[in-house]
Amino acid sequence: MEAKLRFIALLSISYFYFNGFSQRRDTKPPNFLIIVADDMGFSDVGAFGGEINTPSIDKLASEGTRYTNYYVAPTCSPTRSMLLTGIDNHLVGLGNMYEYTASNQLDKKGYEGYLTNDAPTIAEILKANGYHTYMAGKWHLGKDKEHIPASKGFERSFSMLSGSGSYFSMNGPDEESTPNHFNEDGRYLEKLPKNYYSTKTFTDKIISYIESNKTDGKPFLAYLAHQAPHDPLMVPNNYLRKYKGMFDKGWDVLRDERLERMVKMGILSEKTEMGERLWYVPGFDKLKPAAQVVTARKMEIFASVVDYMDMEIGRLMRYLEENNLHNNTYIIFFSDNGPDVSDKAANLKNYPSTAAANWMAKTYTHGFQNWGRADSFTAYGPSWAQVSCTPFFGFKYTTYEGGTRSPLIVVTPDKKGAGKINTEALLHVKDITPTLLELAGIGRNDYKTSIEIQGKSWAQMLTGKVISPRSDNDYLGTELYNAKSIRKGDWKIVNMYVPIGTGEWQLYNMKNDPGERFDLASEYPEKLHELIADWDEYMKVNNVILPNRTPFDGVEEKLPPRPPVYDPDFGRGSEKLEVKNND
Repeated sequence: MEAKLRFIALLSISYFYFNGFSQRRDTKPPNFLIIVADDMGFSDVGAFGGEINTPSIDKLASEGTRYTNYYVAPTCSPTRSMLLTGIDNHLVGLGNMYEYTASNQLDKKGYEGYLTNDAPTIAEILKANGYHTYMAGKWHLGKDKEHIPASKGFERSFSMLSGSGSYFSMNGPDEESTPNHFNEDGRYLEKLPKNYYSTKTFTDKIISYIESNKTDGKPFLAYLAHQAPHDPLMVPNNYLRKYKGMFDKGWDVLRDERLERMVKMGILSEKTEMGERLWYVPGFDKLKPAAQVVTARKMEIFASVVDYMDMEIGRLMRYLEENNLHNNTYIIFFSDNGPDVSDKAANLKNYPSTAAANWMAKTYTHGFQNWGRADSFTAYGPSWAQVSCTPFFGFKYTTYEGGTRSPLIVVTPDKKGAGKINTEALLHVKDITPTLLELAGIGRNDYKTSIEIQGKSWAQMLTGKVISPRSDNDYLGTELYNAKSIRKGDWKIVNMYVPIGTGEWQLYNMKNDPGERFDLASEYPEKLHELIADWDEYMKVNNVILPNRTPFDGVEEKLPPRPPVYDPDFGRGSEKLEVKNND
């Protein structure tokens, strides 16, 4: 009898073991598609309040969840380094962009200017665990053989290695980067594919890579890093006039209209006040009619670049659906940082005798009639950038919300949370790597690293088990060019160089004041000191070396004087802003 019971027990254990094993084998690991826009603002797409035609991205929003408190770095390459590793940029080589490394950061660990080998990329880990790994688009994490996508875990890749350049040719953003650097599967290119247009070609490549292995049963990671809508803004000729007259209302009216739509959507509270308009940008109604038409033309081109990107995203989505891949794929869409206020071509006109100005003049054709064409160098400047980041203050390069808060859409295979908006979760680009690892069933023992992943997985959030992967005691730190911030719960401190900031720590309540209008540092000194202590810890843990010079040295002398800081009660009537201290 005892032997019979032992046999039954053994049979039961064997059944459950092999049945469980069979189920694990029969459950195909999910695919991952990450789509990144470049220098796109928080409110540019329709799903986040914009008037630009973005039906494909809006469809993703209807199938997935929009997250309104998602943070990235103030510029391109630091964000991308954290996306691929889950680790702070100061620890993996991008403590500063290589283009702007300060003298006291040279030769320092974490400031190499390329993605180092101190930690594996998500592509390396997934590839070692049975995934196909594909990349197409802007890389900006190193140009040498050991730092290109083929050396960082991507089995197939087509990449523009520089930070920007022409959408149609190998012309770069400056003389040093021309001809621009392109690489495909480890091979440096001397010419581009026929009929090259970056947005279309990048999409062509990512589709072809997925197509080449779609029947072998292996899951894939596909990283589509669009150049759009980074300057120089260029579109095919048939898109040049698509938005004619759309922005003739001007930036002031359009900002208000975007905010109104965002409130109606539920992205922002009805109490949200617009961030301060950049003081050196005149009111649109102060311009003469001819000037209004001319400057609106730049926003028309920007919108066309975004529109074309959306069309190509739609083509990729149709491919996934037609090949039955959509229902087993997690899709993540966001922008790598806020909108850019710089206008290189316009600025260089003030320095006509310089080598940079001469190079720009002979390489690109300028003038109103040429804006947006293949041989132009067009940017939309600060006036329209502040529309893109509605309702926030700040822009790319800054640690105000306009520079670091990005529109995030996540679509899960089961479409859980379709159409919802999550305004509570505090998220960061570092979270994507640990999220994908958990969703793929890859544990800490399945890869080697000398630096532990810092991001927090969204897996429980995506299944609806938690609202946010962070508590009110967790903080997010950011530093670049000596621009600093800490976000913790509803609170945030910012320290920005003059004149964009005050050069001192400012305290804001993000729940009530996402536009960062009302500095509460003097009203809540204990909260201020608490977050400054978090900043000190962040610096120590992440080896932050504050630069002894920045790209913005001397800017204060070149801009008109900034008006006095707003009175704390400005715009509040007789009542002060209601703030709950979360101590």
